[in-house]
Amino acid sequence: MTYAQGRLIHDADSHLMELDDCLDPYFDPGLLARFHASPGYRAALARNLRPGRSREAHADPAFRQGVAANLMLRKNHEAHGAFIPADRPHALDLMGFTSQLVFTTFCLGNFGLDSADDPTLAYAAAQAHNRMMTDFCSVDRRLLATAFVPLQDFALADRCAKEAIRLGAKALMVPSSCPRHHGPSHVGLDAVWAQAQEAGIPVLFHVGGEDKLNPVYKQNGLPAVPDFHGGDDNFTAVSYMPIPNAVMQTLATLIFDGVFDRFPRLKWGAIELGASWLPGWMRAMDSAAMAFMRNETRLQNLSAKPSELVQRQLRVTPYPHEDAGWIVAQAGPDVALFSSDYPHVEGGRHPLKRFDESLQGCSPGAVQRFYSGNFIDLMGNGLAPELRRPASLLAA
Repeated sequence: MTYAQGRLIHDADSHLMELDDCLDPYFDPGLLARFHASPGYRAALARNLRPGRSREAHADPAFRQGVAANLMLRKNHEAHGAFIPADRPHALDLMGFTSQLVFTTFCLGNFGLDSADDPTLAYAAAQAHNRMMTDFCSVDRRLLATAFVPLQDFALADRCAKEAIRLGAKALMVPSSCPRHHGPSHVGLDAVWAQAQEAGIPVLFHVGGEDKLNPVYKQNGLPAVPDFHGGDDNFTAVSYMPIPNAVMQTLATLIFDGVFDRFPRLKWGAIELGASWLPGWMRAMDSAAMAFMRNETRLQNLSAKPSELVQRQLRVTPYPHEDAGWIVAQAGPDVALFSSDYPHVEGGRHPLKRFDESLQGCSPGAVQRFYSGNFIDLMGNGLAPELRRPASLLAA
């Protein structure tokens, strides 16, 4: 029996755990040395949890014999299918999820290049990432590759999105933090949103592209707090709190400035950014629209209340430690969706158990939307028709 135990479940968040040289074969050769010398790349190497002998470990027969028994226990580079393409379909077989969105780990945040003054290198890194991701996921149509599109340059963003879609990306990922020189709702980016809408694939925000905590908050005169991951980033309860701030501001700007209405068939997703913020944020936007509508034509022109636009076009993944049932009850049944975060540590050893417990009291229809329906709606053409509701699972 699979981890999903025969249930129809689509996974909105999973990851690769790339090795240090993952981008090298896909990078523009003329820019590779410059990329390797960049501070962001060197910092990413230091954060990559020292995979060391990972290739050799995964080839060891004894290690491979324990794959099924340790599927949800081995994390990061030790997880089955973490970085070897041929292994990932087997890992998905064991999980039993019908499909799985796949994100990077090593490249999250695009190495800080979006905030530097080198757009050529920023887009070269994004393109190498997109080529690597679509190549990895090409081994199985259940693996849905995400492609990163920096938003700092209108023409380069348009070109980057076009190549990503041509390569077979099933979703475009953009940073939740604001570009340096224009807002995320700038009409110069409409070409990117138009491409996604025409292709029938979503635009996603993911943790890693947000504004980080000001480190001065941790200077409190008290002993240092242990890091959640056991690494050197010192990720703690305080640094957890601002994770959704940027995506709340960016999405509100997109809604107020009419981007959701200009592209009414385009779906958006906030992935691994939590969801406890969602109900209050929806109500805050409705309040803002009501307060400022008399003076702002853009608000008068909205086709619906901001909260209703959220329900129409946005999908959000709660963390397994959040009360998903409360989020569904407050935000409506059409917004929240399941994610495993495989094989990251923060996904936990039994996300299904935690979500099942928190969804008790929700209607069967709302539970079905959480585990499959909202994902199918989010992904559109990015999900092959035969994967949406496989007859074998519906009959089980």
